[in-house]
Amino acid sequence: MRSSRGSTIVPIMSGIAFIAAMAGGFVAGRHHPVRYHDAVTTHGEWVKFANAKGDSVRAYVAYPERSDKAPTVIVIHEIFGMTDWEPTMGDRFAAKGYIAIVPDLLSSRYGMSPPSPDSGRKLVATLTDAGVMADLDASYKYVNALPAAQKENTGIIGFCWGGGTVWKYAAANPKVKAAVPCYGPLSDTTLLMSIKSPVLGVYGQGDMRVNAMMPVEQRLLGTKFVGDSYIGTGHGFLKPGRNGYGTPEYDRALKNIDAFFAKQLDHK
Repeated sequence: MRSSRGSTIVPIMSGIAFIAAMAGGFVAGRHHPVRYHDAVTTHGEWVKFANAKGDSVRAYVAYPERSDKAPTVIVIHEIFGMTDWEPTMGDRFAAKGYIAIVPDLLSSRYGMSPPSPDSGRKLVATLTDAGVMADLDASYKYVNALPAAQKENTGIIGFCWGGGTVWKYAAANPKVKAAVPCYGPLSDTTLLMSIKSPVLGVYGQGDMRVNAMMPVEQRLLGTKFVGDSYIGTGHGFLKPGRNGYGTPEYDRALKNIDAFFAKQLDHK
């Protein structure tokens, strides 16, 4: 068991990544094969920590195997709340050498995300930007206080609603070193003027609702922005069961994300 200041930690079984990934493969009543790109060389645990109001934020933290201190990555879930899939992405980033933290952004108000995606979507709709930013600030503070973490060397990645939240948090926290909005809608172009970090935009080709903002993002962010639309993919394609998942373009997107974090956080 790992102890941390002001935190309650519940160790989990080492098989969580396999179980969660398999659960994530059942979408819309069909089983979709889960692809493993890396051996999971990580240990993960569920933690709780307080936000600025004293409310408890629940999060999954995955640790890498490395002999030096690690950069950190915050993983932001979709509009459905925390599902079984997001911790497997945390494990994937840990296998790449990062400490990954995956906060349940419904937990400070509702205890934890519900098992029903539809219920999760309805609860996420009740969240305020201020509340979400406060929980992400608490997540940033927690992960940067870990003894094994490189201080203030943190990237963020989010998916769907979480991708839109990446835009907001990158604008709100100038200490963020790298931002990856994955098919994340940009709700306010003025946010771009406050973003200090490099941004990698990941887009599904069939997702014009989100992609229509790419020219504006490129124009306002300039050389800080690199975006790509992946051929034959749709909204949410990094998650099992979505259009384009498991294709060569899916592999290319993950490769680009890995290269971006390696350059911006690990300076490789």
